[in-house]
Amino acid sequence: MYDHMVFFKFNDSLTAEKEEELLGKLKAFKGVIPGIVELTAGVNVTEEKERGQGYTLGLRVTFEDEEALKQYGPHPVHQDFVKSLKGVIEDVIVVDYPIS
Repeated sequence: MYDHMVFFKFNDSLTAEKEEELLGKLKAFKGVIPGIVELTAGVNVTEEKERGQGYTLGLRVTFEDEEALKQYGPHPVHQDFVKSLKGVIEDVIVVDYPIS
């Protein structure tokens, strides 16, 4: 299995409504994109704001194997999400690693 973690930093044009829309889209990946074993997504609630460095939304997806992880990126539902970030995203951190 593989874990895929993503942390999003948004610019000042992000509204609360847009953030909820994005969170809903992330949560909808499971059951639609093949190979997802588990998915969690949420708003960063850390009290260590300086350590959060402005990253306010997180995603963790566990894939059944490396091939499922590779197929995730180009999947149309994922690509639709990526397009919905236009105009509101400042930075993204992505970490992928195998788990046993």
